[in-house]
Amino acid sequence: MTETITATQPAPAPAPSRAPELFAHVADRDAAIAHFRGRLGFEADVSDVAAALAGADPGAGSDPDAGFNPGFVLVDTRSDASWAQGHVPGAVHLPGRRIAAEASSRIPAGMPVVVYCWGPGCNGATRAALEFAMLGHPVKEMLGGFEYWVREGFAYDTADGPAQLAADPLTNVAEAGLGGGAVADGAINCAC
Repeated sequence: MTETITATQPAPAPAPSRAPELFAHVADRDAAIAHFRGRLGFEADVSDVAAALAGADPGAGSDPDAGFNPGFVLVDTRSDASWAQGHVPGAVHLPGRRIAAEASSRIPAGMPVVVYCWGPGCNGATRAALEFAMLGHPVKEMLGGFEYWVREGFAYDTADGPAQLAADPLTNVAEAGLGGGAVADGAINCAC
């Protein structure tokens, strides 16, 4: 028998949880707001970085030596071999182990910095962000790193020239990709 709920009846009580441990220790509202607001101060996703770069002079990149400034410098903190294999267009290459010694000669003091490494399984960007913070730069880490830049279908540069792969359907949650429709072509934005 199906029970019909009208506007005057209260909703039925939820079924007992099968995993009460999950919410056994939950932050209160104020702590949750402080935590998640804080994370937004430290992190940016690849779509946000791509949009910020796209809103700037196309093709000029974020290299401060080129006379172009989108308001931040994007720094690839990976090895020379990784850089040659592929990197975000306009990024400055400064491997993490060289930041302390070279950042002051490559990036203007106080310039905001966004750092990235390979992907979510690597904490190289986190270590690099710490180095830039200790040097006095406002800094954010690009979540997902180079891996998600490529997986979301954004163009990238290699030692052999520009490249771009189709967006990974697992990262493509654009409107067209919902409900069984066709996935979007080209780079995508999760629209969150």
